[in-house]
Amino acid sequence: MPSKRLVPIIQDSIQSMPEKSITYFFVILCGIMISLSACQEEVIATDSNIPLRFSLDTLRFDTVFTQAGSATRFFKIYNDLEETVIINSISLDKPSGSFFRINVDGIQMNAVENIRIEPTDSIYVFAEVTIDPDNPVSISPFFIEENVNFKVNDSDYSVLLEAWGQNANYIPSRESGGTVNYVSCDFGTWTWDDPKPYVLYGVLLIDSCDLVLPPGTEVFVHGGIAINDLGVFNDGLLVLLENGSLVSNGTLEEPVTFQTDRLEMEFEEVQGQWSGILISQGSKGNVLSHTHVRNSIVGVSVDSAASLRIESSIFAYTSGSGLTASHANIYAENSLFYQNGGSGLSLNFGGDYLFNYCTIANYNNQDPALNANNIKCLDADCATVLFNGLRGTFNNCIFTGNDDDEIGFFDISNGEDPFLFNYDFNNCVVTVDELLNADQFPNFFDNCKDCVTATRQDTVFLNVDEDIYSLDTMSVAQNKGSIIPFVTLDILEELRSTTSPDIGCYELID
Repeated sequence: MPSKRLVPIIQDSIQSMPEKSITYFFVILCGIMISLSACQEEVIATDSNIPLRFSLDTLRFDTVFTQAGSATRFFKIYNDLEETVIINSISLDKPSGSFFRINVDGIQMNAVENIRIEPTDSIYVFAEVTIDPDNPVSISPFFIEENVNFKVNDSDYSVLLEAWGQNANYIPSRESGGTVNYVSCDFGTWTWDDPKPYVLYGVLLIDSCDLVLPPGTEVFVHGGIAINDLGVFNDGLLVLLENGSLVSNGTLEEPVTFQTDRLEMEFEEVQGQWSGILISQGSKGNVLSHTHVRNSIVGVSVDSAASLRIESSIFAYTSGSGLTASHANIYAENSLFYQNGGSGLSLNFGGDYLFNYCTIANYNNQDPALNANNIKCLDADCATVLFNGLRGTFNNCIFTGNDDDEIGFFDISNGEDPFLFNYDFNNCVVTVDELLNADQFPNFFDNCKDCVTATRQDTVFLNVDEDIYSLDTMSVAQNKGSIIPFVTLDILEELRSTTSPDIGCYELID
């Protein structure tokens, strides 16, 4: 601004000028003022913590791609300061090999540096995703997410990008995560026979309906922690209510699979990514044949008075038990339980159980391969309990792992009432030690006919480190089984020996 001393001089000069000269004078004066303004020093924010504001925290591409294509969305970054902010870096989690591309202030690349936001101004960040849904799910997963990360001095920010890549059956819908949904088919049948995979979101309650899964059905479950009006709970749960049932009709060549929808290699063996399958009280007619359940918290839970038949199935990479039951009725044959964070089998509050040719390999945890009891605690410290009779029969089964005891029992009657705790093992491989103590079950082998005791030093499986639970040629389980006339094939549908079959779900083939 001109000083007060110059104002009268300027005024006198203007009055003495012709009109045309006055116009030129103001043009020149404005240019001088702009130049003076441009010379002012720019102020850049240098604090360690720089507050940026974003128009959203999650950018969702809500399109399910049914053919190869792209979609573009955007968000804004706001600088509310009176100073210029320099964003040191903007980058994706995976700058190369990502499904996403970003364009920042006209610069299109997945990692940019030194982006300016002028005082009280904003910039746009455009994100594009390109997907071919006809690629295999290992290349084009169902659910794709990645962070855009922002570094400003010592401040870090991120915006999550979410997209759905596969052309799949989203049950009940892609927006159902963290919700409880009820389905009934009026005592009819709901068959998942679409060749596209099925992706389960939220909690799905099946009532008055037989859910039938034909050979080769793939079910991917979106898990995580849900927070809503119902409280905080683990998401990704399939529930069969009293009048609902699950019939999974897999085959050796085309098994039915339940697993996480996170198909990146690093998630393949991660436990506890979704809740599991719950067969509720009183549900009947449930069948799992050649069915693989993995990556859940509990593989399958079977509640009071419910029934389940299991044939040639696998339960793996669970953070809890592979199979848990409470006063239930379960038959299983030729099935494998491994990499379970809890017991492979957890049989609680009594019930009726028959297991033939099953392998329960319980390595890498401190729980027994088999846990069985006849009580139900009604309070946190188990001061008040209910009890119910347990009847368990195990033929040609393997119960072993990395502990000295891989069978854990609790009998509320302390052996005084055989009807409350009735168990029989026939031709089984068992790892037991302290179970045989005088204050526990010293007469265990009275109910373990022709059993083989295996210590941690004994050879049982081909390669535990690689999760290969077929028998080693030096296995203590080889040729030690008894003939079960109605079970003539193993889990791979190889013929069992008609004279001296092997113990466990695999028959060793010469």
